[in-house]
Amino acid sequence: MTYSEKQYGENKTISDLFVLVGFSHLNELQILLFLLLLAIYLYAFMGNLLIILLIKLNPTLHTPMYFFLVHLSILEICYITSIFPQLLVHLLVKEKTISFVGCMAQVDVTTVMGLSECCLLAAMAYDRYVAICHPLHYTTIMSARVCALLTGVSWFIGFSMAIAQTTWLFSLPFCGSNHIHHFFCDLPPMMKMVCADTSKNETMLLTVSVLFILGPVLLTLLSYICIISTILKLPSAEGRRKAFSTCSSHLMVVTLFYGTGLFTYLVPKSSSIPESNQLIYLMNIILIQVSNPLIYTLRNKEVKSALRKTAEKRILAHNWIN
Repeated sequence: MTYSEKQYGENKTISDLFVLVGFSHLNELQILLFLLLLAIYLYAFMGNLLIILLIKLNPTLHTPMYFFLVHLSILEICYITSIFPQLLVHLLVKEKTISFVGCMAQVDVTTVMGLSECCLLAAMAYDRYVAICHPLHYTTIMSARVCALLTGVSWFIGFSMAIAQTTWLFSLPFCGSNHIHHFFCDLPPMMKMVCADTSKNETMLLTVSVLFILGPVLLTLLSYICIISTILKLPSAEGRRKAFSTCSSHLMVVTLFYGTGLFTYLVPKSSSIPESNQLIYLMNIILIQVSNPLIYTLRNKEVKSALRKTAEKRILAHNWIN
């Protein structure tokens, strides 16, 4: 018996295909939205790829902070690529379907990236804490081994928790309509389609969320409390400005990531229609994806300097060859 042939109660069937309702209600505006999202996707993809290449090509950027930034950029590329290409296709076609396996993969990838980013941002906050609060011991504490360990733990937590959640969710029966009122497969809308008692599983999910989302949040917050306290104790205004500038980019990214996340998931769903919730969710994703490359290029002197030097080398090499 195939998955699509299973029956759960009268007139309740499950299909191997889900329908992502997405932005079907926009009608003619879907083409305009397609062009806008295509430009944003290409910008976010190329912007994060540029950051990775610049760090790899410039030895001056081979420091713990930029080591973490490479992984953050990889996370961002994977996250947006797991959502946008299919969303762009669905804006052009009438059949906005996704397979059962494809939906499961999308939930898994987005969950991996979300949980891993929470942990990675906490690791980056710890790096900034050591750099500002213990500058004389920075190179000893933030060794290559420690950086690799923190990054590996971040990825491991993301993968292990995501696989556990996805396996649990997609082992449950989905009954009734196969229409997902979202533009991609996400945990909250998928949970609404389950026709089984999920109380025990929801308790487990809440426990995981507290441990692996609230935990990194508290570690990040504690790091910045110590950072701000140390900065305020510096005797000169110039010293305080320089110290704050070393963590301002990361602080802005953290604020955007958690701020948009809280707004997305804690906004009262009863106060707005599903279409408006989807637009809010999309705008929050766009805000993060557009902001991160900007913050770590236009606002970062070391990255801007590396970009200028790399461009000059390429121009000189091209002129020499010609």
